[in-house]
Formats: sequence, C-alpha cells, structure tokens
Amino acid sequence: MLPGPKDLAEPHKELRFTRSAQARLFFLLGSTFLTIAVFLAAASVTAGLEFPLWWASFPLVPALPSFLLAYHCIRHAYLILTPLGVEVFPFFHPRRHLQVLYWSEIDHAEVSDDHRILTIHYNKDRTAGLQATLAPILAAKRPLLARAIEGRMAQQAQTAC
Repeated sequence: MLPGPKDLAEPHKELRFTRSAQARLFFLLGSTFLTIAVFLAAASVTAGLEFPLWWASFPLVPALPSFLLAYHCIRHAYLILTPLGVEVFPFFHPRRHLQVLYWSEIDHAEVSDDHRILTIHYNKDRTAGLQATLAPILAAKRPLLARAIEGRMAQQAQTAC
C-alpha cells in the first residue's frame, strides 16, 4: 500500500533502529479516535440521540493520519549503524535532512547511562558533535544500541593503536 524502505544489498552489515516508541503513541491516538467514532455511531443508532449518524465520521479524520504515521514510524529507520558510519533520519523530510556521520569523523560516541541520549563527538576536546535523543526507540532496544556503539568504539580504539 505505502512504499517502504528499499531493499538493502547487504542487510546483515547494518543495525536499524526504528521510531517504534513513537509509533506506539500514534497507534494509541488513532485507536482513541476510532473508538470515539464507534461510540458516537452506536449512540446515535441505538440510543436515538439528537445528533445525526454522520457526526461519527468526524473522529475518523484524525484517526487515519494517526494510523498512517504509526505505520511510517514502524517501517522507517531513525538510526542506522553501518560499516561506514551512523545515519540519523529526522522525523520531517528525512531524505532531505539525513545526517551521515562517518566513523572516520567520529572521535568518540557514547550513550548516556539512562539510555536516553546518544552523544557523538568529532574531536578529543568534545567541543563539536551531535546529540540525538533515543526517545523514539523502544526502551528495550536502547541497550542494544548502546552495546553496538560501545563495541564499535572499542574496535576503533584497537585499530588506532
């Protein structure tokens, strides 16, 4: 129905983290609007209330975009770790505003102790870099990202020696 991400040449070489925590929020929002629509339709038909049945279609207007956003968040990546580096996809206009951070540019990367923020430093002084929130990723998946980042940094430190 909707176009998804393109097939990868070597999918076993990358780790993909989606916006699944955000998808859960949009799915809950869409379900709430759908429930309101069903309730209004049932109340109009069975209870004989003073409003027309077509009023039940109003909550369907925000329900459809909510479900589509949930589908988009599950299907598309937020962070991708590849052999070349880290790809960060923003929520709005991901193709236009994609950030690719090559491992050769990264001096140090770390995930905060509470697994909520990914910090990437470009220099040893830690004066330049990027901070990305990990809130869009499910809490159960964040330790996996932290382990992958720590492993890559350890591998990079070994090759530097």
